[in-house]
Amino acid sequence: MHDGGYPVSTTSLSDHIPDINLITYYAETRQTYFSRVSPWTKFSLLILIILLVTLTRNLFILVCLYGVVLAVYAGARLPVRKLFAWYALPVIFVISLAGIMAWNEPGNAIISFSIAGIPFVLTDNGIGMITILLLKALIVVTYSLFFLMTTRYQHFSAMIYCIFPTPIDQIFLMAYRFLFLTLAMASSILKSVRSRGGGLIHSIHTQGRLFAEIFALVFIRSFERSERVHKAMIARGFSGSYGTAAEIPKLRLSEYLFVFFCAAFVMAVALIPSIPGG
Repeated sequence: MHDGGYPVSTTSLSDHIPDINLITYYAETRQTYFSRVSPWTKFSLLILIILLVTLTRNLFILVCLYGVVLAVYAGARLPVRKLFAWYALPVIFVISLAGIMAWNEPGNAIISFSIAGIPFVLTDNGIGMITILLLKALIVVTYSLFFLMTTRYQHFSAMIYCIFPTPIDQIFLMAYRFLFLTLAMASSILKSVRSRGGGLIHSIHTQGRLFAEIFALVFIRSFERSERVHKAMIARGFSGSYGTAAEIPKLRLSEYLFVFFCAAFVMAVALIPSIPGG
């Protein structure tokens, strides 16, 4: 199915929740320059981006970084409209936390009032703090989705073997596989509820017990299915470890140089006090 030129997954729980089936579809089928870049390059840049947004509070650096990451995401021909819909979760998460801390932050007052004699003041520094935290969250979320949607699963799984020791790598890969099954199961149950007149907002107020039973049912069925799948795997010769024959594309010279340049910039921000945000 397609919506405005974008593929639509039949197991999507919400337009505002990243759809893992759609992410995998783009990773496996989309062929762009970024799909041919070594996964090690993209993973290294992810680590550097996380370090940079952790080390700096400079608004100019963060705005520029977000613009670059968003441009790279769009340049990979990934769904920008869906990306903005998926921003709902990180935005709500940041505002729910930073929105509380922003009040009474020292600075020039913009909004002030009192409740029961307790003053509440929202300053320019408070708004700046919310803006900075939002930018940091959106930068990491955007690049993480770019990384997942431009890296084939066989390369991603091979990287897991290289990074994590046994049995953590096996647990990670099995959990990733069962995530698809659980989401598909939850989607089918929610569709059954909606077809019978139920709805998420309506049910939160009037059918809370029903939704609690739905999630309990999903958990129980997921456990039962995992037992059946494990027995089937053993019957087919599973020895307790997945094997991988995939070879991860190596970094080219230009990629080495680019990663080195980015790492040098992050180190400069962290170590040189004269750089704003360092």
